[in-house]
Amino acid sequence: MASTVLIGAADVMPALRERVEGAGDALSFADSEPLEALKAITAHRPPLIVLERLFAATPRGAALINRIKSDPSLTHVEVRIVSHSGDYVRTVSRPAPVAMPERTAAVAAPAAPAVVATSEAEAEPRPLDWHGTRRARRFRFKDGVDIQLDGNHARVVDMSVIGAQALCPRALRPDQKVRVTIQGDKEVVRFRATVAWARFELARPPAQPHYRVGVEFVDADPAWLEAYLDRNRS
Repeated sequence: MASTVLIGAADVMPALRERVEGAGDALSFADSEPLEALKAITAHRPPLIVLERLFAATPRGAALINRIKSDPSLTHVEVRIVSHSGDYVRTVSRPAPVAMPERTAAVAAPAAPAVVATSEAEAEPRPLDWHGTRRARRFRFKDGVDIQLDGNHARVVDMSVIGAQALCPRALRPDQKVRVTIQGDKEVVRFRATVAWARFELARPPAQPHYRVGVEFVDADPAWLEAYLDRNRS
């Protein structure tokens, strides 16, 4: 079993191997093979994973690091970022565990009555959204509901009358202008939108890599969207 996994561009891999001590038996993957690297990491659980600095700075590199950090079975793994051509070396830190407050014998003040929401649709709007101010209630969508972003199918995660969160196979970037197409019951509706945020994600198999994006509608019809939300929210 390999004790190290190296990930970087093919043309810098020899130099990266020289920079990592004990990398003679390391498994190496090109920066175009993050899924293959992830499969090997979850299968072999090596003590050390080394990402070349240029790859680590890309969306695919960041997504791979996040997947490793979020996997409970890989808590023992050290993730190290190394420059193939310089002295830069950094170990990726993991979130510190949250300490639970100690129980005391003191008499607690009477608690305020709890307010329980049975679903997100019934809950009061949260105070924050992608930009820091939520202006409309957002609803979780049923599985399998798609819209199109510039002709590319995107699965809806949630939506409001002013925007949506979706998973799209195509690369999108913040502030990009897109055309949204939605298939209604009897008609096809098209309007403009702006990408508010986007991040690349390596999904767990069998799901494919995708971009999780938040889009803000520009000229959509709120009344039509209200009816569409009522039909498709979970």
